[in-house]
Amino acid sequence: MNADVKNKSEAIDKLIALHSAAGNLTDSEKFKEEILKREEHSTTAIGEGIAVPHAKSSAVKTPALSLITVPSGVDYSAPDGKNTDLLFMIAATEDGDAHLEILSQLMVMLMDADFANAIRNAKSVDELLKLIDDKETEKNAEEKTQPKKEGYRILAVTACPTGIAHTYMAAEALEKAGEKLGYPLKAETNGSGGAKNILTKKEIEECDSIIIAADKNVDMARFDGKPLIKVSVSSGINKPEELIQKIIDANCNSKLQ
Repeated sequence: MNADVKNKSEAIDKLIALHSAAGNLTDSEKFKEEILKREEHSTTAIGEGIAVPHAKSSAVKTPALSLITVPSGVDYSAPDGKNTDLLFMIAATEDGDAHLEILSQLMVMLMDADFANAIRNAKSVDELLKLIDDKETEKNAEEKTQPKKEGYRILAVTACPTGIAHTYMAAEALEKAGEKLGYPLKAETNGSGGAKNILTKKEIEECDSIIIAADKNVDMARFDGKPLIKVSVSSGINKPEELIQKIIDANCNSKLQ
């Protein structure tokens, strides 16, 4: 907490050092190579002061999450241009995918600005961990009580090359924005563990339009003839309402880009 780092490189080194100190890695340098390789593809900063550097690697012994808060913030090439002051690093093993969804649940929680600010302002590690536990309990309770929706006007597919965090965050952002704007939306997540919440043939036939927020190839043939928009996964996270409004306004333009 309150890490003294001056730039993105130092932040990455600090996060890796925490993993190493906890015994999560067999080879810190190899893991760093994978982290930097992911950053070369696109920044893992998602905006609003949050970044989620992540990698699957054979150098990871135990799947885990490290966290630093940086009161002054660092330039992490965030899409909104803001400094990043809350950084989580996911270390994922190459085998098995169940833990990826669990870790991604926390990333989805961070989309609640009040929760993210509470994490920033926590006075102790115990307080921080309690905040996470309480939020997880709250979110699980919400999911159990929410009625299953039928008849989605908009469908979405979200996908990231590593499929660890951004995939789920984009899906959550789009579904929440759809609910807010009055357009029921279902998002299929296409992560490293395969597709989840898969869109059915009936749902595709009956929907008005499709949003693809992906940084890797997805099965597009099933959407032939449907108005669609294809953007980066980060746009799904940061501009969900704008995307929904754009595709609603365009309506029947199947060549929308």
